[in-house]
Amino acid sequence: MILAADVGGTKTLMALFDKASGDWHCVKKQKFASSAYAEFKQVLAEFLADQSAVAVSSACIGVAGPVIDGRCDATNLPWTLDTQEITQSLGTDKVWLLNDLEATAWGLLSLPEQDFVELNPKALQHPGNKAVLAAGTGLGEAIIASIDGGKRYHVIATEGGHCDFAPTRPKEIALLEFLINRYGGHVSYERVVSGEGLPNIYHFLTQNTPVAGQEQLLTDDMAAVITQAALQDKDPKCIEALTFFCRIYGAEAGNLALKCLPFGGLYLAGGIAAKILPFLQTSQFMDGFLDKGRYHAVLRPISVKVCINQEAALTGAFEYAVKML
Repeated sequence: MILAADVGGTKTLMALFDKASGDWHCVKKQKFASSAYAEFKQVLAEFLADQSAVAVSSACIGVAGPVIDGRCDATNLPWTLDTQEITQSLGTDKVWLLNDLEATAWGLLSLPEQDFVELNPKALQHPGNKAVLAAGTGLGEAIIASIDGGKRYHVIATEGGHCDFAPTRPKEIALLEFLINRYGGHVSYERVVSGEGLPNIYHFLTQNTPVAGQEQLLTDDMAAVITQAALQDKDPKCIEALTFFCRIYGAEAGNLALKCLPFGGLYLAGGIAAKILPFLQTSQFMDGFLDKGRYHAVLRPISVKVCINQEAALTGAFEYAVKML
């Protein structure tokens, strides 16, 4: 039996897989609200409570945060995950912790083509490196290095979402100054391109212009309210905020592309991209992606796809566990 998990700041998704007649099948899958638990082992215990007869032979867990020496302090949760502790809980020494984007990357490599939507109308299909960005509770990034002309791949986890937000236009510079005042110092791309970032942009756009009915936006899920209002064409400021968000998302995707030249394709995963697909399909995202001066032509043919499968990280954790058996 294989246990796979995707641990995020908002939700944790866990699954058990069993092999029957030569094929792997999911026998149990469950979603948990991460903030409802003080630590990961509580989630693990609850998930396995009715599986006392199950012997887990291998486990892989993707978690949002840097994994160092088999240990991860989750970025947007007060959780620490440790392979030694999980090994003791499961009774197997085949336990792997991956950064969530590393797990997502392995998942993307195994998903069918219908799980993707192309954003670049001038994309050309080439072998080569790939890259993935995922805006959700935070902003994750990973590089998928091509080996032997794409016959094999090596996934490189990064914490690129925490790099300095680097505005290039007056409006973006004003946003940076607004966020420096809000956070008292360093501003990363994650403060702009994430579930936290969209409300930040909205607050910036409305700071000197009170908006009638703004009270409805003061909720725990402000990003979702802004997104829905924009998608339904109900609020000009929400539309402006989401449009601005898409351009900056595109700019950071272009930054990552310049660092690894993903001629094999760049992918947008995570909880936000699929939800805002109509906005990503307008020109703003690709304009931001391609706005790299002399290197516009280098990025022009790179395929940029949105992954609409929301379980890519879970799939990747499972695929990695199978690979390591």
